[in-house]
Amino acid sequence: MSKEKNNGSFKDNLIARSQEASTVRKIVFIILIAFLLILLIGGISGYLYVKSALQPVDRESDEQITVDIPIGSSTSTIAAILEENGIIKDQRIFRIYTKINNETEFQAGEYTFTTAVTFDEIIESLKHGKVMIEPVHKITIPEGMTVNQIAEIYDDKFEFTKEDFLNQVNDEAYIKELIGNYPDLLSETILEEEIRTPLEGYLFASTYNFYEEEPSIESIVDTMLQQTQDVYSKYAADLEQMDFTVHEALTFASLVERETASEDQRRQISRVFYNRLEVGMPLQTDPTVLYALGVHNETVTYKDLEIESPYNTYHIDTLPIGPISNFAENSLKAVLEPAESDYIYFLHDSEGNIYYAETYDEHLQNKDEHIN
Repeated sequence: MSKEKNNGSFKDNLIARSQEASTVRKIVFIILIAFLLILLIGGISGYLYVKSALQPVDRESDEQITVDIPIGSSTSTIAAILEENGIIKDQRIFRIYTKINNETEFQAGEYTFTTAVTFDEIIESLKHGKVMIEPVHKITIPEGMTVNQIAEIYDDKFEFTKEDFLNQVNDEAYIKELIGNYPDLLSETILEEEIRTPLEGYLFASTYNFYEEEPSIESIVDTMLQQTQDVYSKYAADLEQMDFTVHEALTFASLVERETASEDQRRQISRVFYNRLEVGMPLQTDPTVLYALGVHNETVTYKDLEIESPYNTYHIDTLPIGPISNFAENSLKAVLEPAESDYIYFLHDSEGNIYYAETYDEHLQNKDEHIN
């Protein structure tokens, strides 16, 4: 009996263990199925989320959103700005997308997007500095323009008048505010009593796009000052090593700009000015006389040369007190990289050709030969 009982107990245990193992297998199977379902559902959800995040926020919208991408912004910073302004759905997806596609070297600046743009369109704009909509106004400010002439150009394009523009850019409180906003470009020097117009020379010659029907004078000035700062920053370190202040460098560039429209001649003119300064000779450049007189005559008379003004380089033997116009980047570069020569004199003929001389006698000879 004992043996039969033991056999029965063994069978019962075996059956119990078998049933337990079967239950465990069922539980493991159910867990695995549940886990796989979770993975599948999560994968599908993740796929759908990423797919959605890669699409425009609203394909049907034409709402214009302007964002500012600061200089030195990382991809993470740019992605955050785009998400904060509702241009993309998820900054993390944008960062991953740019990394996978090895997209870098985005440009700083002000961009106007719509919520209908794709990632590729955003990236293309950021790489090449292109905005995504057509400007309402495209206005060219030529090289060698004074603030007065710039005001006339805007007067012709917008509702505000030339006088409105000039009143704004000559307002001392406003200029002090700008000095605070652009400390690397503007200084208290521009508020000196004998400076005719504080922002003379600081409103860069370029073509500007405006996306408002009637932009404010303040926004226009900001746009132009930012452009000047962007251009100047490329040469700032080298000009500082030459002991130039920003004001002096822009003043020098404006003289080069007004003396010749020829890019090829600007480095040579720059060298003549350096040579004159080195020997203590007045720069004697006619555009400074015209600026001192406040006129735009084609010629300068001997009487004109006598005007006592801190702008008249026949009257002083240094740079004038401030710029006499805006400048092209090429003129600023000529200040930094003048040609090599010993020329002290130059003159223009009626066709705009320039003749150089090392001595006054050579200069007189050029005058006899080319000026009638």
